[in-house]
Amino acid sequence: MKTALAIGSTALIAMVTFLCLVAQGETKGARRMERKDYSAKPFKRMVILGESTVEGGGWVNNNSERYADILVELINSYQEEPMEYINQGIGASVISPKSPGYEASRKPSAIERYKEAVIAQTPDLFVLAYGLNDMRAGMDPDAFKEEMAKIIRDVKATCHPVIVLVNVYHMTAFNSYPPFDKGSLNDTNVYNGIIRELAEENDCLLADVWEAEGQADWLINPDGVHANALGNRLIANRIFEVLAQNCSGLSVKIQKRDADTKWVRDTTRIRYQKIEPVGESKNDGAK
Repeated sequence: MKTALAIGSTALIAMVTFLCLVAQGETKGARRMERKDYSAKPFKRMVILGESTVEGGGWVNNNSERYADILVELINSYQEEPMEYINQGIGASVISPKSPGYEASRKPSAIERYKEAVIAQTPDLFVLAYGLNDMRAGMDPDAFKEEMAKIIRDVKATCHPVIVLVNVYHMTAFNSYPPFDKGSLNDTNVYNGIIRELAEENDCLLADVWEAEGQADWLINPDGVHANALGNRLIANRIFEVLAQNCSGLSVKIQKRDADTKWVRDTTRIRYQKIEPVGESKNDGAK
């Protein structure tokens, strides 16, 4: 019995000491980074506009393996009310008629359909995933940037959603499937640089899925172009990570749940009381 009490007392002392040191750290030392909160409310409707990996196809067993569906599942698991989800993916589509791959692409292009596909749906979360097919078709990066910027600015001005730009993911079949056979690893880097610039210039969030995949070839379907089920999972995780870091609305349900637990009540009481760390006293140093 005495041993158990001793252990319990030791644990309590350790916790108090830790919390006091944390409290001291909050007022001393390095300054915290200020982070913009893009959305303090849970999301109500997400629209994703993209190409084949958004739409889905034979490279996944079913729609539940698409990264957009995985992302929705992740978001909804942390919200009290499920978010509405509108998938506006079209496989083999391009950004606009200015793309060299337009004639061989599935229509309409993103620039031809975004007003009905996105703006008319009034989303509060908009995910834009273009660039792969335009890069592979040899579209001039500046022309691609111009068309993307028009979509971003129009959607932002009318719907005011949180906008996430998804960059070009890892693939290997650069010289296959004409006319989408003109890309390269260097072109991927150029396009991803353009997408990063668009995010910075238009105050959008960037989901760097190319970095998330780490150029691991086993995340690609044998077709050499599409992310497989594991690759889709990593893409979804990266987008969710960016949203969780920048949108406090995703934490509303968790914050509410955690606010009324015994652990939080006890530690909050200790944290905000003036309790001296163990081993220190007001008389330290006195002779």
